[in-house]
Amino acid sequence: MTDRLVIRRPDDWHVHLRDGAMLEAVAPHTARQFARAIVMPNLVPPVTTVAAANAYAGRIRKAAGPGFEPLMTCYLTDGISPDEIERGYAEAAWVAAKLYPAHATTNSAHGVTAVAKIAPALERMQKIGMKLLVHGEVTDKAVDIFDREAVFIERVLAPLLRDFPGLKTVFEHITTKDAADFVTAGPATLAATITPHHLAIDRNAIFEGGIRPHLYCLPIAKRAIHRTALRKAAVSGSRKFFLGTDTAPHAVQTKEAACGCAGIFNAPVALESYLRVFDEEGALDRFEAFASENGPDFYGLPRNEGRIALARAKATAPERVKATPGDVVCYLGGQDLGWRYEGAVA
Repeated sequence: MTDRLVIRRPDDWHVHLRDGAMLEAVAPHTARQFARAIVMPNLVPPVTTVAAANAYAGRIRKAAGPGFEPLMTCYLTDGISPDEIERGYAEAAWVAAKLYPAHATTNSAHGVTAVAKIAPALERMQKIGMKLLVHGEVTDKAVDIFDREAVFIERVLAPLLRDFPGLKTVFEHITTKDAADFVTAGPATLAATITPHHLAIDRNAIFEGGIRPHLYCLPIAKRAIHRTALRKAAVSGSRKFFLGTDTAPHAVQTKEAACGCAGIFNAPVALESYLRVFDEEGALDRFEAFASENGPDFYGLPRNEGRIALARAKATAPERVKATPGDVVCYLGGQDLGWRYEGAVA
């Protein structure tokens, strides 16, 4: 039995860090474990300009402390300027652009209403090699919430990949067998991130003994068959799947409300919660590729040089993180993680 694992320092390829006081409270938790992170642009107002991306990156660096590099993204809106997108990419203000279907999730009101309205931007991104990140859900209210990812594949993603065959695309935080199978069978230009919570819970967990608002996220957790498929994909060794926590902090009062916010805050226990799944699946030997290699390889970035260690040990997840305007409840709070993050090693 492996009791200690030393791997290349990983990156998180999908985080929500918010802004202001909340950013200051949560950014150090991501920076503690990860060297870099793809930062979502869904602020209010959204990050749609080079100036906004540079300013936000500066605030993140200040909050996270030395040794952490935010990788910024551009929020796609109907009719967004391809020239601004290209300028930001050329100046390294951002590394990718994010497609939020309008009203699909938190702060997505300014999102895309139809792919045709961003076609010029996608054509330019394909030409310059800039990555497209996709929140994969339709927002048609006639579609059941548990089917919105599968319908998105059929209605939006498959046609998009057909029309822009050279566009490198990340299908983010996938939640279904449909998505895992689609990515596996798809072209080399398609990859996916998987969260730790979608590997560990199914939709029953949201209603266990009552409504569990801190397990509500979008895309929502699905049936057990989908969780099983995600676990199989994550530990498969396929280079198409990699770590992306989708950590999404909300003040406790906005989660425990009549209309609660979607999002799970897992940054304090990110690596331990992933590693527990790989351990349960007998795949510790494949964890380093999933956490530290597949992501930078797909993005065309260098792998990190430093190394970190995790040890098999009793380690209790924190229940809350102090923040303003309210504490943030942590994923797996109070539970024994089975693994302890030890930090950097020589």
